[in-house]
Amino acid sequence: MLDDQIKQEVTKILANMVKPVTLKLFTQGMECGYCKETHELMNDLLTTTDKLKLEVLDFEKNEAEAKKYGVEELPTIVVMDEQDRGIRFTGIPAGYEFSSLLNSLLMVSTGVVKLTPETKAFLDYVKQPIHLKVFVTPTCPYCPQAVILAHQMAFYSANVTAEMIELSEFPHLAVKYGVQGVPRTVINEKWFQEGAAPEDMLVEKIKEAL
Repeated sequence: MLDDQIKQEVTKILANMVKPVTLKLFTQGMECGYCKETHELMNDLLTTTDKLKLEVLDFEKNEAEAKKYGVEELPTIVVMDEQDRGIRFTGIPAGYEFSSLLNSLLMVSTGVVKLTPETKAFLDYVKQPIHLKVFVTPTCPYCPQAVILAHQMAFYSANVTAEMIELSEFPHLAVKYGVQGVPRTVINEKWFQEGAAPEDMLVEKIKEAL
């Protein structure tokens, strides 16, 4: 999935990792459209750093584990360290979303979160669960901004789960949530933020949802 030049570039980027990061890949056999490609992409990533660990879990054989992490669609990647950080990639993180994946690896490994003090204060105050579903396509250059922001919130707060969803792989979810364009962030199933909104705008929309 990654040619030698890209592997070299990724190796330089991930050289900044500090702590080990675990990738839990929930997959299945022939019925999963992009499971094979996602598995290959994760294997390529493993060649770029010794700070990554990959766990491949069959969705049916590991039903309890899938339920624990709220996995409903395949493939899904859970990015975590010694604990679940609420960071999910549903569908292959290809195209522009590959940068979102690299960003999440660095964030979990280094612990560096680039949120404003105001956003952190809001997340510290909120005790209700917040689930962010960010719909994207691999060819959308604006989508990583929305995904990275949501993942930062999830990493910072144990009450937030943030999930990138690759739209073309899950058309039934596009219908369910009325997704006409990307990025679109669904907040707790019923509220929506269109586009790559600035941090303060997403916070205000989350406040409305709560």
